[in-house]
Order: sequence, then C-alpha cells, then structure tokens
Amino acid sequence: MSTQTSTPAPAGKTGFQLPKWAGSFGFQIIAALIVGLGLGLLAKYTGSTKASPNALGATLQTIGSSYVSLLQTAVVPLIFTAVVSSISNLRAVSNAARLAWNTLLWFAITALISVLIGIGLGVFLQPGANTGITQEAKYAGKSGDWWAFLTGLFPKNFLGLGASTTVTEGVASTTVSFNVLQILVIAVAVGIAALKVGKAAEPFLSLNASALAVIQKVLWWIIRIAPIGTVGLIGNAVAIYGWDTIGSLGKFTFAVYVGLALVLFVVYPVLVRTHGLSVKQYFSGVWPAVQLAFVSRSSVGTLPLTQRVTERSLGVPRAYASFAVPLGATTKMDGCAAIYPAISAIFVAQFFGIQLDFTQYLLIALVSVLGSAATAGTTGAVVMLTLTLSTLGLPLAGVGLLLAIDPILDMGRTAVNVAGQALIPTIVAKRQGILDETLYNAPRTGDPFSDEVDGTVDDAGTAAVDPSAAAAPAASPEGRELAGAKA
Repeated sequence: MSTQTSTPAPAGKTGFQLPKWAGSFGFQIIAALIVGLGLGLLAKYTGSTKASPNALGATLQTIGSSYVSLLQTAVVPLIFTAVVSSISNLRAVSNAARLAWNTLLWFAITALISVLIGIGLGVFLQPGANTGITQEAKYAGKSGDWWAFLTGLFPKNFLGLGASTTVTEGVASTTVSFNVLQILVIAVAVGIAALKVGKAAEPFLSLNASALAVIQKVLWWIIRIAPIGTVGLIGNAVAIYGWDTIGSLGKFTFAVYVGLALVLFVVYPVLVRTHGLSVKQYFSGVWPAVQLAFVSRSSVGTLPLTQRVTERSLGVPRAYASFAVPLGATTKMDGCAAIYPAISAIFVAQFFGIQLDFTQYLLIALVSVLGSAATAGTTGAVVMLTLTLSTLGLPLAGVGLLLAIDPILDMGRTAVNVAGQALIPTIVAKRQGILDETLYNAPRTGDPFSDEVDGTVDDAGTAAVDPSAAAAPAASPEGRELAGAKA
C-alpha cells in the first residue's frame, strides 16, 4: 500500500518540467550568450555608449563587472591554498621534479607550435597591408618589460598585493591589485618550508587543507551563477563595441581567429590522439571551462573550474593537477602570449611599412615561448604584445590601433588559453602513467558542481566512478605513489 502511494505520478500530471538538458551548465551558458547578445544590441541601438550608458547598458555593465570581481576576489586565497596543498600532497611522490620539468617542457612545445602558426598566418594573410586606415590612437598603457618581469618575481609583501590611490575632483579612491606570479612564488616557498619543517607543520597543513575546501565551495557557488554574469559580460561588450568595430580590422580579426581555431581544433586534438586518448572525451571534459573562459575573458578567474574538470573529467591526479593548473593559469597562454602577439607584431610591421627579417621572426618565437610569464597577473595579451614590439624595436603606437577590438579577440584567446591549461597536465599525466583513464573515458552525464561523496566523483560531466576502480593501482610505481597522495 505504501509502495503504491510513493509511486511517481504520470508525467502529464506533474506539471511543467524543463528537460534534463536545459539544466546543464553548457546549455545555460549558450542561452545566456544569446540573451546577452540580444540585450546588448538593444542597448546599443537605443543610444547606450561607453561614455554615457543608458539604463540597460549600465545594468549590463554592472552585472558583468560585478561577476568578474567575484571571481577575482577568490583567486588569491585559492592559488595560495591550492599550491601549498599540492606541494604537501607531493611529499610522497618520488617523481615530482620530473612532473614539473615535463610540464614546463610541454608548455614550451605547444607555445612554439602556436607562435609558428601565428607567424605563418601573419606572413600569408598580410593583415597589416592596405588597411585603408590611418594611425590616430596612441598607446599609453602598461608595457611589458623583461627587467620588470624578473624584479616582479620578488613579492613586495606576503600576499603579493599592491594598492594605488587616485584623486578625482577632491575624492580619493584606492584600488587593490594582485600579482598572480608573486602569489605563486610565495605559495611554493611556504609549501616547501612546511615540508622541511616536518611534523611541526602538520597543523598548518591541515588548516590549509580545510581553508582550501571552504574556498572551493564558495567558488563553485560563484561559478554556478556564471550564466547571469555571461548576460552582463556579453551584453556590455556588444553595447559598447558592437560587432561593426571589426570592420576596418577585419583581416586582422580573421587571421587571429583562424590561428586560435587551428590550435584549439587541430593542434590540441592531434596531441590528444598522439597520446592514445579520445579527442571527443577531451573536448567534452574541458568544454565547461572553455565556455566560462570565453565569456569571462579571464584565465585566472576560470582557474577553479579548469582545475576541477582537469581532475574530475580528464582524470589527472589531484596532487599533480593542483600544481600544474595554477601554474598554467599564470604562464600557459597559447592564445594571449603566442598566436596574438605573433600576428599583431607582423600586423604592426606591415602597417608601418617595416620589413621583418629572419632574425626578427626568430625573436618573435623566442619572446612568445619564454615571455608569457611576464604577463602573469596583468591584462595579458596587450602587455605581451608591447613586450614583443619592444624586443623587435617596432613602434608601440601600433598597439592603439588594436585596442578597439581587443575585447572581441580576448574571448577567443582566453578560451584557447584555458583549453591548453587543461591539456598539458593531461598528456603529461598520460606520459608518466598516472592518468586515470577510467575517469577520462567515463560518460559525461553528471553535474560539474556536485561534490565528492565517499571518495567517488559524480561531476564535471562524468559518471560516478566505482570506488574499487578508483582504488586500482596505477600502471607505474610513480602512479601508485601519486594515487596514494591523491587519496
């Protein structure tokens, strides 16, 4: 009798229910993109401008900027606690140094491939020739500098924070900024020191692990409302810039997006397939982070989701992923630091009628492979471009031309950055025999924001993994050690 009363009523009598796919993160982001595009166009054609936005334009701007601020607020404690925790987890791993070396090596390899694609497209498509526009805008922003990069490795304070105060019409306002690379340096130093201290550091490491769990929970809440932020971010971009701003720089925009597409949909799949992994599983696993990166335009802001899908969808052990992904978010930028500066440098040279020789092309490749870390904690691509132009001796005035369409380009650049930041830990883990291929190949049927329960995972588009399977030893001794550290 009780069984009959608990039986669900027929679907037609339960009222209206959204289909299951409508509740997925991916669908919600796509829907938010469409809504944001429509509201942005409405704001633009009702007179909203950057200088004087109307009510709709101001609302979109507030929603978008507030969401990015929420993401960035949690970045500092996340990076610190995640890196310290990852170093403590690696204490039982004998191949930690080899993992770090291989990670940096593959960062460099993929950056070199990306910059060569950028150079090839710049030479072939000639984006700076016969543009029909004149140079008017001057660039007076922050420039990349090798010496500033080296000195910037040394933190000014324990938290790697900086503050600047401006006075406008007698009103003082102070803004606080953070240098991601400095925070990384501090966290690595603290983590290594904790390992050296030994048993006395156990309470600190336990507190750090608890803090990390709390911070991650808050971040999942923030990321879960990404569709709302997407409406504001995309709507504001369309209202301010509009897609018509691409017009005069159409060839340049086309060249950049072709380069980004080649890296994301050709180079990365080739690397995945070369390592014996499924391309479909890679894209289905990393796609939630790529979507968020596209709309937020922030690799660091996307870091929590990138790390989660890398661990839970792609099967990279947490002890390694929590080191490699934060490192990649600061230094692994195939979009911002390889493709974009290569094509942009060639554009500037062509625009000003400057002939580049073979040595200068080599310099472009060298700066892209070695210099991406110089953009850590800054506005990324623009600073990287000024660093490239300065190294080549090209006029920085050319940067002013490209600023008008930078937000449109930055969406694609950041998406490629994040896809690469998840790819490298995956292929390095595969090469070292520590990748959980059962998890990598699992169906993507779960929720990216659900929590681990009893050591199992049902999230990030993956089905729950059988505990006995998850506990199975890895293929190599190092894999067994890292699996133990993960548990």
